[in-house]
Amino acid sequence: MDKYINIIELSHSLGYIVSGFIIFIIGKIAYKLLHPNINIQHELVEKDNFAFILSYVGYFAALITAIGGAIVGESYDFVTDILHIFMYGGIAIVLLLLAAWISNKVILNKFDLKKEIITDKNEGSGVIEAAIYMANGLILYGALVGESETLVEGITTFIIYWLIGNTVLILASKLFITWMSYDIHAEVEKDNVAAGISFSGAILAIGIITMNAILDPFIDWTTTIIDISLQTILGCLLLPIMRVFADKILLPGRKLTDEIINQEKPNIGAGLIEAFAYIASAILITWSI
Repeated sequence: MDKYINIIELSHSLGYIVSGFIIFIIGKIAYKLLHPNINIQHELVEKDNFAFILSYVGYFAALITAIGGAIVGESYDFVTDILHIFMYGGIAIVLLLLAAWISNKVILNKFDLKKEIITDKNEGSGVIEAAIYMANGLILYGALVGESETLVEGITTFIIYWLIGNTVLILASKLFITWMSYDIHAEVEKDNVAAGISFSGAILAIGIITMNAILDPFIDWTTTIIDISLQTILGCLLLPIMRVFADKILLPGRKLTDEIINQEKPNIGAGLIEAFAYIASAILITWSI
């Protein structure tokens, strides 16, 4: 009997894996349809466009994260679970691609992020778009794990969570840009990879905090809004503190800003240290709340 049960469980697991792979393929097709002017193979192979590779991999990392939310979320029966994977996976593809378009227009709105990636092969832009995708993947993951019971309620809550999460991501990113001591637009546009990595860390940190706020099962919108607001405010307060910590402890005797923007060749390592400080602070918040 136990052997029979194990075989059933194994077949169900294989079904989830195959469903995830199918959604992955659909995501690739959707990306191509939405970007008809981008020759993916040419960018990857002929041009060796590392900026595009960063962005493209970030998209798929976000997609697999969202699919993971559909798989590890509350389980019903096998057929219902497969239906949920395809329903939520398909919606996640649309929302990820829409999020990248919105962020391009709103977060870094002084230049065309996609043009920087494709035409200029700007690696700083590539890592920022990858972070935007991945932050959205985390938001979608949190929304799926904390979904409502019925499919209609679940889809509605899923989309609203994404809207709230993206609003938080945009507002917090704008606040962070205002707080920074240098013009992130100017630095990224002149191919400063270190600045791009640093800003990407902040975006991912905001995504982690937002995901944590919506990870618990849905109770009511008042509770959700309060949780997201409190954790976002706490995150926005801690990010600058963690940057000071990185300055004093992780890079003693040096200023991160000087290493990132005031060098003839920007220090990518310094950008990575700053990004780590932001992400670490976000993880600490999720563990502490």
